[in-house]
Amino acid sequence: MASTRRPTYTSTGRPARSGGAGGSDGNTGNGGKAGPAADDVISASRSVPEPGPEGGGKGTDPAKPKRAGIPGLGRGRKAEPSAAAAGNVLVFPEPKGKRRKRNILAVAGTLIALVAGLLAVATFSPVLAVDTISVSGTRLLTPAQVETALEPLRGKPLPQISDDEVARLLEPLVQVKSVSAEARPPSGLAVAVRERVPVALVKQGEQYQLVDVEGVQLAATADPASVSLPVIDGGAGAIGQDLFRATAAVLGALPADVLARLSNASAQSVDAVELKLVDGQTIIWGNAGEKELKAKVLAALLKVPADPKNPVKVYDVSVPRHPVTR
Repeated sequence: MASTRRPTYTSTGRPARSGGAGGSDGNTGNGGKAGPAADDVISASRSVPEPGPEGGGKGTDPAKPKRAGIPGLGRGRKAEPSAAAAGNVLVFPEPKGKRRKRNILAVAGTLIALVAGLLAVATFSPVLAVDTISVSGTRLLTPAQVETALEPLRGKPLPQISDDEVARLLEPLVQVKSVSAEARPPSGLAVAVRERVPVALVKQGEQYQLVDVEGVQLAATADPASVSLPVIDGGAGAIGQDLFRATAAVLGALPADVLARLSNASAQSVDAVELKLVDGQTIIWGNAGEKELKAKVLAALLKVPADPKNPVKVYDVSVPRHPVTR
């Protein structure tokens, strides 16, 4: 700290030394103040507050630097760190793992928001509204019949259409067993229909109804010869539901080429199902058990070349592991 003493100037402009009487340096007995100056001495000074007495009331030396006081500092208390000291505090870098995790979460949040926005636009955008419907897999039905049933879907956004909704619209068409829909943006809907398979004809009045293994009537024809299906003698109403279902289950297990060679089917009981070929041979099937194995054995027997000298009249596959022909 700079000294509080100020130089005294004489009229000649030379600095005069402060001191006691006789021009000597040093502290005086009256607290270190200088003696009276001459009349021609011009003094230039600034009054500086002197520190209070230290060390039991003794005077202080004016030449001694003044100790800077710290406000609010008392005995037994340490000085608070200054701003400069605070600026020297070491700051450790953020761990890489934590920074990487924060960046990943930020990117993931952005992507989720972007995807959600795109889905919302796609779900409700009229750009993806259904305009054309294509139908495949129909044999009993015509594509026009299916398209007419699905007319309520036109103008509806593709993302809002589900297989369940398509199936519900096609419920009145009993020929449809299952259905799947595929969106073909921007405005196409492809519908694949799986129809029920007719396995027999049932005579009703003057017409013959095509039925599947569950007895569902799929179509009608007046000429049974135009359809390569056997006729169930008596029909469901005459032989009873149990016998009808047993016979229909047997017919449903046969391959298409064998089914086409049958002329009719009958059953005296659920364990005595018989089939007739168009060539006149009889097939003793028995019950509906092991129907897949029986169908394979029968198909193999029918491929055996016929012997004109010993023609086969009966194929017995009721015990499929030991078939009999006679």
